[in-house]
Amino acid sequence: MTELSKTGAAVGEPVSSPSNAPKSFLDVRDLKVHFPTDDGLVKSVDGLTFSVEKGKTLCIVGESGSGKSVTSLAVMGLHRLGARGKNVQMSGEIWLDGKELVNADPDEVRKLRGREMAMIFQDPLSAMHPYYTIGNQIVEAYRVHHKVSKKVARTRAIEMLDRVGIPEPAKRADSYPHEFSGGMRQRAMIAMALVNNPELLIADEPTTALDVTVQAQILDLIRDLQKEFGSAVVLITHDLGVVAEIADEVLVMYGGRCVERGSVDRVFEQPQHPYTWGLLGSMPRIDRETSDRLIPVKGQPPSLINVPSGCAFHPRCPYADLPKGDVTRTVRPELQLIGSGHYTACHLSQEDRTRIWTEEIAPKL
Repeated sequence: MTELSKTGAAVGEPVSSPSNAPKSFLDVRDLKVHFPTDDGLVKSVDGLTFSVEKGKTLCIVGESGSGKSVTSLAVMGLHRLGARGKNVQMSGEIWLDGKELVNADPDEVRKLRGREMAMIFQDPLSAMHPYYTIGNQIVEAYRVHHKVSKKVARTRAIEMLDRVGIPEPAKRADSYPHEFSGGMRQRAMIAMALVNNPELLIADEPTTALDVTVQAQILDLIRDLQKEFGSAVVLITHDLGVVAEIADEVLVMYGGRCVERGSVDRVFEQPQHPYTWGLLGSMPRIDRETSDRLIPVKGQPPSLINVPSGCAFHPRCPYADLPKGDVTRTVRPELQLIGSGHYTACHLSQEDRTRIWTEEIAPKL
């Protein structure tokens, strides 16, 4: 008997445009990515849902180990490489332009990678091959999806290097990755990601380890290219300054789950989760004078092998004892709609959250 996925198609077959296909260009539903290890099951992503429209930017924020990068690799289908998914337990649905990817054949997903979706990795020096020139790597990325000569592909590669602001692109195309500065390598990585005009661009910490001037240039570049191509962008970062600069919507992750999601204006002006308050309190401000020190989020992120019961944030939450009983330690809160497109997963009442934010948190920021 042929094994069927929850979509009704045979497992391994590409699924396209059924009646339950979403309207958003990228739609992730109840995504779970677990890694069996000798120490236990690592629940890196444990039930994540979000969507992104074309022309919009979603920023996923959270501390290291919250599941941000694992989410991006799952969307790209990169957890299947090597062991072909034998060491990865992945479930849920990932819809890209009406095609479901979790249950699709790996070869079908590979054909989409680079053409319909592309990724800018955090460290371009390790993501690029050290033995091949920048130009040759972009040429290869282009010829995988286009039956053209090397000469035509090289012309396209030089054009892309020029569009991302690399001087003397024809000459620099023959350089190796180690011959570029950090900012130049990141630009070359963006050129490689965009050479096939993908409709979804995922950027994983694209400005890490770059000085602030280069960071601003890279963000401006991503924003300008998004306007030109109309791409949907998912940007993964821990820098709330970057979020404020570029995001349309924000998704806050903690312990492999979403604890708050909404428009950038609502999340910054009316945040509803204590973890989001902590992230905002630890962000330096240059728009007004302040003599107070930054307020770090106390404690350490949870182990994804032994995630705390109930609300995963309760061991670090200063308000965990406000709700009656032991609910914060025994019941896991679900995402609830609290406003126009604004969701949070918190046991605190709406009245308590409003009072704490207005009287205790906001005055200190």
